[in-house]
Amino acid sequence: MKKDNQSCLTEFVLLGFSDFQTMQELLFCLVLTFYFMTLIGNSLILVLIFLNPALHTPMYFFLWNLSFLEIGYTSNISPKMLMNLLSENQMISFWGCGCQMCFFILFGITECCLLCVMAYDRYVAICKPLQYPYIMNYRECAKLAASSWAIGVFVGLGQSISIFTLPFCGSKSISHFFCDLMPVLRLASTNTYKNEVATATVTVVVILVPLLLILFSYILIISTVLIMPVAKNRRKAFSTCSSHLTVVFIFYGTVIFTYIHPNSAYAMDSNRFLALLYTVVTPSLNPIIYSLRNKEIKAAFK
Repeated sequence: MKKDNQSCLTEFVLLGFSDFQTMQELLFCLVLTFYFMTLIGNSLILVLIFLNPALHTPMYFFLWNLSFLEIGYTSNISPKMLMNLLSENQMISFWGCGCQMCFFILFGITECCLLCVMAYDRYVAICKPLQYPYIMNYRECAKLAASSWAIGVFVGLGQSISIFTLPFCGSKSISHFFCDLMPVLRLASTNTYKNEVATATVTVVVILVPLLLILFSYILIISTVLIMPVAKNRRKAFSTCSSHLTVVFIFYGTVIFTYIHPNSAYAMDSNRFLALLYTVVTPSLNPIIYSLRNKEIKAAFK
C-alpha cells in the first residue's frame, strides 16, 4: 500500500503564470533578459576575481562564492520557467520537481549563510584591522565558505526528502512557476501538519538567525566607524559595507515578505511575483551593485 501511494504521481504541472495569458510573451522577454544579465554579470565577477591577484582577498573570495551561487540559483529555475512560458506542456517529473526544490533550498540557505559570513568579514576588517590577516586567513575563509555550503546541502536534502517521501495521489497542479515548498506540500495526500510546522520552523531559523547576526555585526561596525577620528576613514569604511548592505536588504526583504507572513488569499498571487524578484531579478543585480561603488572591481575590469 505504501509503495502504491508513493507511485501515484509521476509528474506535476507547474501552473506558473498561466492565469495571465496576455503577459506570457512579456514575462518571457523579462525573465530571459534578467537571466542573461545574471549569467554574464556573475561570470564576469568570477573571471575577474580568479585572474586578478589583487582581488585574492577574503572579501572577494566570499564574493566569488556568492557569484557562483547566484548562477546556480537562477539556472535551477529560469530555464524551466522560460520553456513553460512559451509551451503548453508545463509538466515536470516527480523526481525533477524534487531536485529543483532541493537545489532551490540549498542555494537559498547557502546565500543566507554566506551573506552572514560576509558581514562577519567586514566586522573583523573594520573593528579588528590589526588582527584581520590572522583571523581571516585562507584556511578560516575556506572553513566559513564550506560551512555555508554544508548547511545549505543539509537543509536542502532534509527538507526535500521529508516532503517527497509523502504520498501524492490527488491533484498534481502546483500553483507556482517552480517547485516551492508549501505549494508542493499542499498537494500531499495525507495530513501534513507536522511537515508544515517543521518547514515553518526551519524557514524562520535559517532566515532570521543569519539576519540577526548580520544586524549585530553592523551595529558593532557602525559604533566603531562613528568613533573614527578621520572623516576619510569613515567614508571608506561605509563604502566597503554599502554594497553588501544593499544586497542584504534586497534579498532578505523579498524573502521575509514571501515566507514569514500569515497566509491569505492574496498571498498566492503576490508570492509568485515576489518570487520573481529573488529568483530572477536579484541575482542579476548583485554584480551591478558590487561593481558600481567598488574601485578595485572597476580597476580589474579595465
